[in-house]
Amino acid sequence: MSLVLLAISLSIALGVLAFRFAVFALPVMAGIVAFQQVNEGGAGFGLSFLAGLAGAAASVVLVIAILGFARNPFLRLGALGLFAVPAAVAGYALAHGIAKHSLDPGVMLTLICGGCGAVVAVAAMINLNALGEGLLDP
Repeated sequence: MSLVLLAISLSIALGVLAFRFAVFALPVMAGIVAFQQVNEGGAGFGLSFLAGLAGAAASVVLVIAILGFARNPFLRLGALGLFAVPAAVAGYALAHGIAKHSLDPGVMLTLICGGCGAVVAVAAMINLNALGEGLLDP
C-alpha cells in the first residue's frame, strides 16, 4: 500500500515539476538554439554554455521589457503570445506523453492534450505578466 502511495505522490510531484518547466519553454528553446549556434561555430563547451544562458536570459528580458514599456494592449498580447506558444506545445507534448499509454489514439486524446496545452499556455502568460508588472511598475 505504501508503494502505491509513493508512486502516486511521485507522479504528482513530477507532474507539477514538468508543468513548471513547460511554462518556461521559450527561454529553454532560445538557450538551446544559442548553444547549438555557438558550438557549431567552433567554440568550446564553456563558451557555448554561457551563450545558451545569455540567449535564455535575453528572451525573458525582451518580453519583460515589452510588457513594461509598451502600452499598446495588442503589442503586450503579442509578446505574451510569443512566450505562450512554445509553452502550449510543451504542455501538449507533456500530456500526450502521459495519456497515450492510457487512451486510444483519437479525438479524446487530442482534446485532453489540447486542453493541457491551453492550460500551460495561460499559466505561462499569467506568470510572465505578473513578473513583468512586478519588476517594472513603480
